[in-house]
Amino acid sequence: MKRVGILGGTFDPPHIGHLIIANEVLDALNLDEIRFMPNHVPPHKQKTQQVSNLDRLSMLENAISGDPSFFVEDIEIEREGTSFTLDTVKLLKNREPEVEFYFIIGADMIAYLPNWHGVDELVTLISFIGVKRPGYEESTRYPITMVEMPELHLSSSMIRKRIKAGQTTKYLLPDNVREYIKENGLYES
Repeated sequence: MKRVGILGGTFDPPHIGHLIIANEVLDALNLDEIRFMPNHVPPHKQKTQQVSNLDRLSMLENAISGDPSFFVEDIEIEREGTSFTLDTVKLLKNREPEVEFYFIIGADMIAYLPNWHGVDELVTLISFIGVKRPGYEESTRYPITMVEMPELHLSSSMIRKRIKAGQTTKYLLPDNVREYIKENGLYES
């Protein structure tokens, strides 16, 4: 059976932290692939993404180019509306019944799991993989497999602030993502 990790998020923009998480989980669990899944409207965030869905998809494609184990999964962008993980997992499992899916979440989402829409049903459909994030607890009553990895205090919001302030993002973003952002004037003041 094919084993696929799903890394969801706004990816606004995708940064090296996302790539490190994906690579570490892929290796630690011996998965066949990782799919980066940008959400359309995240139910847990007040503010929507800073750039268009097309820009986020393009930046993701740039970020993962050259890695044969990384793919973009655009199911949530295509179906629109609020991106409830339960609905997405049901669609994925219906579309690909031969695949065993693993949903990767950061420690910030582990603490928030009790608030997820349909989480009690969701844990029966998919395996959760947790990764550490500085400043967040990892304890929960839900079954989560934790994966050890280097801890980086890096976020897309911090990168957006740096771009707006004209500060460097070198080594924080893949070069081709930095070039895309610059060419398209994204996140500038």
